Amino acid sequence: MTASNSERFLVAFNRIEKALEKMTGSNTYVSFFKLIDFAKKKNAIVRRFEDDLREYGDLRNAIVHHRTAIEYAIAEPHDEVVEKIEQIDRILTEPPVAGGQFRRQVRIFAPDDSLADALRMAGKKKDFQIPVFEEDEFRGLISPSGLMEYLAETVADDVISREITTLSDILRHIHTGRSYEFISANLSVYAAEEMFSDAVVKGRRLEALLITENGRRDEKLIGIITPWDLMKIE
Repeated sequence: MTASNSERFLVAFNRIEKALEKMTGSNTYVSFFKLIDFAKKKNAIVRRFEDDLREYGDLRNAIVHHRTAIEYAIAEPHDEVVEKIEQIDRILTEPPVAGGQFRRQVRIFAPDDSLADALRMAGKKKDFQIPVFEEDEFRGLISPSGLMEYLAETVADDVISREITTLSDILRHIHTGRSYEFISANLSVYAAEEMFSDAVVKGRRLEALLITENGRRDEKLIGIITPWDLMKIE
């Protein structure tokens, strides 16, 4: 027998409630709305879907408290509502993480590589974030805006040779502050999204998140996230 929308809704709701209890370490009864208040302080996914969760709390109460029989609910959720709460349930219980969604082979460049070589590779890969390492030591990230900063500072030069110019030359001309952060592979993509939005609020230019297993700059780079990548998140 196919489950009704109210049954599917309540199953997903109860799973979410248990996830919030685990997240907040609650051992005694706490109302669903209080769980949201506590959980949103530490979890980006809860913050992202807070309004939806509060609406679902009201709907759950309407379903449970206005049943005329065990098998009959007066408030029967629409398909879209059920699909959305089931989606949030999946996201909360199995959060999509940076290392899962954005892990890839990252092309690494050396300080003495020429700008021309880096641009050729970037154009071929359609990836214009250029990480620079000297052996295993991270030296910096050249982003499109960083490259523009270099060009602006050297515009008075008679000739700018892309074949002669090295990535080390460009890094020396970038003075606007760090435009990247290192993050661990298990950081949720919603927390990563918040890092970009928080940077905008603070007036900081954050152009890329560099993924390593534990978020340390001395580890192998296993992925890069840009704001454009995160536009794919629903």
